[in-house]
Amino acid sequence: MRIDILTVVPELLESPLGCSIVGRARKKGLVEIQVHNLREYGTGPRKNVDDYSYGGDAGMVMTIEPVYRMLEALKARRSYDEVIYLSPDGERLTQAISNELSLKENIILLCGHYKGIDQRIRDHLVTREISVGDYVVSGGEIPAALLADSIVRLIPGALTDETSALSDSFQDGLLSPPVYTRPAEFNGWKVPDVLLSGNPKRIRDWQEEQALSRTKKLRPELLGEEKTE
Repeated sequence: MRIDILTVVPELLESPLGCSIVGRARKKGLVEIQVHNLREYGTGPRKNVDDYSYGGDAGMVMTIEPVYRMLEALKARRSYDEVIYLSPDGERLTQAISNELSLKENIILLCGHYKGIDQRIRDHLVTREISVGDYVVSGGEIPAALLADSIVRLIPGALTDETSALSDSFQDGLLSPPVYTRPAEFNGWKVPDVLLSGNPKRIRDWQEEQALSRTKKLRPELLGEEKTE
């Protein structure tokens, strides 16, 4: 899989994409991630990538030319399944979306900055818009890193134990059950006896029960229910 990320602040992506699971997956050759500086395609002697907005609103807007030129250059080398713009008004990121995108071959992530991007980019160059939540951050770099991480960890071989991802929260529409490790007792706080029983069926039944009860309590909307106080 290949992920190309277009940004005006490439430095923000160096650490999250170079460490832990994503970093190891890149070293293994499971995924290729290339971060591109949009200023390379900026206009004028100062390589400008933004300008004042029509209408007089406050804040600068990313211009269409650098984005268009970089997309054309990338598309000349390979075809892409998606050109995704990280936007607060895009579709809300879910585990199902990450699962879907992990099966793609090549995708582009476009990071907005400043006040946003020229609407014509969204209308004519972007194929999909994704939001990581109902809030605004300074740019799309952190959301892009988050999306990339959620995708890469699903690629076979990225996790040491591939079955680990199958028990993640949201993978089956529920929150994960609580997890414990050694010691079995600390400060008088004990691990549930069932987890020490060595009985796989009892443990599995307990985990399923816990996942359902936690979801009902904490995220009932996942079950089509309303939260009660």
